[in-house]
Amino acid sequence: MVWGWIFLSDRPAIWITERDLELMSPLVENRTDWLTPTMQAINEIGSRWAIVAIGWIVLIGAIVARRLRHALLFIASQAAIAGIVTVVATQIGRPRPLGVTRIGVWEGYAQPSRPVALLTGVLVAFALSLVPPAPWRRRWYALSAVLVVAFGFAQVYTGVDHPSDVLVSATVGVAVPLLIYRTLAPEAVFPVQSHRGKTAHLDVTGARGDAIRSAMSEQLGFDATEIVPIGLEGSAGSTPLKIVDNNGKVVFAKLYSSTHLRSDRWYKLGRTLLYGRLEDEQRFTSVRRLVQHEHYMLFAFEAAGVATHAPIGIVEITPDREYLLVAEYLHDAVEVGQVAVDVDLVDQGLGLVKKFWRAGLAHRDIKPANLMVQNDQLRIIDVAFAQIRPSPWREAVDLANMMLVLALSSSATMVYERARLRFTDDEIAEAFAASRGVTFPSQLRSAVRGDGHTVLEQFRELVPPRAPVSIQRWSLRRVGLTLWVALLALALFAIFVSNLADIGLA
Repeated sequence: MVWGWIFLSDRPAIWITERDLELMSPLVENRTDWLTPTMQAINEIGSRWAIVAIGWIVLIGAIVARRLRHALLFIASQAAIAGIVTVVATQIGRPRPLGVTRIGVWEGYAQPSRPVALLTGVLVAFALSLVPPAPWRRRWYALSAVLVVAFGFAQVYTGVDHPSDVLVSATVGVAVPLLIYRTLAPEAVFPVQSHRGKTAHLDVTGARGDAIRSAMSEQLGFDATEIVPIGLEGSAGSTPLKIVDNNGKVVFAKLYSSTHLRSDRWYKLGRTLLYGRLEDEQRFTSVRRLVQHEHYMLFAFEAAGVATHAPIGIVEITPDREYLLVAEYLHDAVEVGQVAVDVDLVDQGLGLVKKFWRAGLAHRDIKPANLMVQNDQLRIIDVAFAQIRPSPWREAVDLANMMLVLALSSSATMVYERARLRFTDDEIAEAFAASRGVTFPSQLRSAVRGDGHTVLEQFRELVPPRAPVSIQRWSLRRVGLTLWVALLALALFAIFVSNLADIGLA
């Protein structure tokens, strides 16, 4: 805005133009036969092809790496750059360098330089979307600086832009994506990593680690000295942590943030579109309510006599944005899939489900990572999805998932025979009639697939035949929501396609 105001004032604009022409004159008047073709080629490539090629690499690369947020922010940053350039250039109306023979590709006004701004923008977006932090990002920035300087020099050499056009445009191309990415996809929350990770797993070093230590000390009197992420492979909805104090005491904690709240909303929206509103699929309205729900469910399970880890408290890291759920740490506990499951463990697992039913509870996320064996006792953890007073269908799904988890480390026949001592044949048959891919937590689904569905097929051969239970729930709300999402997606796609040239992707 300041730069636009300067150029809308006659005296500053004339003075800057005079200095630009003074800088350009030695270059333009001393063009050489060996350098000119190279500068023309750089001008041609930078103006027409480099922006398109690098832009599509950023967009496709971010999508393939499952960084949809980064892909959308790339489009937004390029659109913002194009919008700023268009508005400022129209208001200033600066012509191309006067009295200079142009030998390069050019069009429109000279200030700001649209190609320089868009090329700089895609190079910065490439780093923020695809390149991990130091040292690789520093190296990319250095390379990008060389490319922008070379392209800017070619623009001046061929008489297409003034030096100040290049400088201002490069500044816009750097500032806009940095502002958008750092505001809407901060590195601490949405890290760009060389390996594929889960956005649920937040970095707990640096400023966030210091905030956790301070909050733990003030709110629980726990002086944390070590914060270590644990069990990340089996967790997709939070960041599980092992926290140690200066006396060696250890607690378990789950870090929840607004990132997890957004993930929960998208997850439940997707399930509503695919299957209709299943039980207790209402989205949480705040991170505070998300952590309060799990804290309450820990007390409910404990009151029902279910072996889990005892709740300790809730720690507020950032009001309404980040919270810790702190609970007992299960020393020397291992996942059920890492031990040989014998008759006693099978009986304990089936007994847990029976306790659920008697207390009117459903866990809804029974998988190997949530069943821990400690001193030969089976404990169930992670009650974030738990529900009070579930339907018979939801209770049946818990039974089927428990039997599958136990059978993966033992045998389907043994688990089935032990289940018949606690449940009727009709209840077991209903459990496997209700089981579908969507009813299996992702870790359990992967384990069943890795087993070649052998265990699942064995159970279905053992149980009495029963027609599959449909999980599709149709309603006017689901139809209306599906139509609304489809129309919105089509509208956004149409806007994107119609503006490909404006944002440098065509």
